[in-house]
Amino acid sequence: MANMDINEFREFGRAAIDFVADYLENIRDRDVLPSVEPGYLHDLLPGELQNEPEDWKTIMEDFKRCILPGLTHWQSPHFHAFYPSQTSYSSIVGETLAAGLGVVGFSWICSPVCTELEVIMMNWLGQLLNLPKAFLNCDEGNGGGIIQGSASESILVAVLAAREQAVRRLRTQHPELTEADIRGRLVAYTSDQSNSAVEKSGILGAIKMRLLPADETGILRGSTFIQAVEEDVAKGLFPVICVATLGTTGTCAYDNLAEIGPYCNEHNIWLHIDAAYAGAALCLPEYTHIMKGAELADSLNFNLHKWMFVNFDCCAMWFKDAGSVTQSFSVDRIYLQHQFQGHSKAPDYRHWQIQLGRRFRSLKVWITLRTMGAEKIRSLIRFHIQLANRFEEYVRTDDRFEVLCSTLALVCFRLKGDDARSKQLLENITKRKKIFMIPATYQGKFIIRFMICGIDPQMHDIEYAWEEVRSQADLLLGVDENRNVAKQAIERVEPKLYEKSSEIGKITESLTGMVISSEKGQ
Repeated sequence: MANMDINEFREFGRAAIDFVADYLENIRDRDVLPSVEPGYLHDLLPGELQNEPEDWKTIMEDFKRCILPGLTHWQSPHFHAFYPSQTSYSSIVGETLAAGLGVVGFSWICSPVCTELEVIMMNWLGQLLNLPKAFLNCDEGNGGGIIQGSASESILVAVLAAREQAVRRLRTQHPELTEADIRGRLVAYTSDQSNSAVEKSGILGAIKMRLLPADETGILRGSTFIQAVEEDVAKGLFPVICVATLGTTGTCAYDNLAEIGPYCNEHNIWLHIDAAYAGAALCLPEYTHIMKGAELADSLNFNLHKWMFVNFDCCAMWFKDAGSVTQSFSVDRIYLQHQFQGHSKAPDYRHWQIQLGRRFRSLKVWITLRTMGAEKIRSLIRFHIQLANRFEEYVRTDDRFEVLCSTLALVCFRLKGDDARSKQLLENITKRKKIFMIPATYQGKFIIRFMICGIDPQMHDIEYAWEEVRSQADLLLGVDENRNVAKQAIERVEPKLYEKSSEIGKITESLTGMVISSEKGQ
């Protein structure tokens, strides 16, 4: 038995929950970035494990003294970098319950509810996102979903499954080639704007991953993809998979699925859609248009831990034909077999993933979806988009800035002029640690990404962020802050008032000129 008894567990658990509640409630009071240097923790913790156990209260104090200072506060509404990794109180409770149960659900018999709840949750989510029915377990086809850890895992699973399916098919079509010859000629495709995980999946999957140039708006077009495939086929290579992106990392652009999909289907090229962030927006009727062509895909993924209020890690992945992945990954040892294998409502998810063991992630999904409901989820996503729109409005009122693009809850902006100005502005803001943003490039220009993140972002957080950006721009550019703020406020709030104030200024100048002329005449 562990050294901690049940009573200490209750005490420590209550203290931990209280800490988390206080931390999240007051998270705005903390600088979003830590003030530590590399190696700080090595100076605070001993170099080796002590022999005797320590009291949980001592450990909790050391947590506050040693661990907290090194945190970047991802749940802070002042965190505007990357894409969000949002959580919710209900998801935290679900994670706690799953940890307490401690099940490992690699097959149905390991814990039937672990598997069946996941099947149901994937159907719930698919319906919430308006996915084509062919991807759902509840449809007549062979579709189905699984909860992976991350988009990186999902993309790698798609690449590996596509690779194995292609090798099986090509060995039949080309009996004159050895398996090694075939594997050496495989090639995959993605946009040069896709996530780094896509390129990494090519390395791990031993497939050449071609990064195709996106157009001037960051979109991978069908013509570019088709030209690349035809060039490779002419060289004797075998196209295997195209990983398209709905919501690229830099600017949240959407690859043109309607142009790419038909060619993939016609030429036996697996089409996978990485919708890690933007996928959540598919629950809004006004954004279903970004999915045009998704019915042509073989698999897709989106991260619940980005914008569906479920804590990391939790990535939903669907297959149009689940058999394509189970055939690729199936290794069936006698100790893994059970009498209910093959039931449509009891899949052995070990055949759908890289690892054998798996966590009970569907529990936190179930609790989160039930405590929020579909309409609350939709309203929160819409509100986050409104927050981003407000920040964009602020940027556009200041003629020193320009907005390069904005999509969903992301705004990409910069100071006009040379890139060095925007780089210095971002560096100055980051040093202050009040808000956190990161850069990207768009149309050859350095841009700053402003993302809506945190557990409970509100309109006053947007005002806070804009004030930080504006004031630092004032300092950088040497602008008279008071005059600039007053002028912009007048222009934004009451244009007519500004016009009148300008007229008064002209009258004043005219009167002053008359007085000066009169004095000269005397």
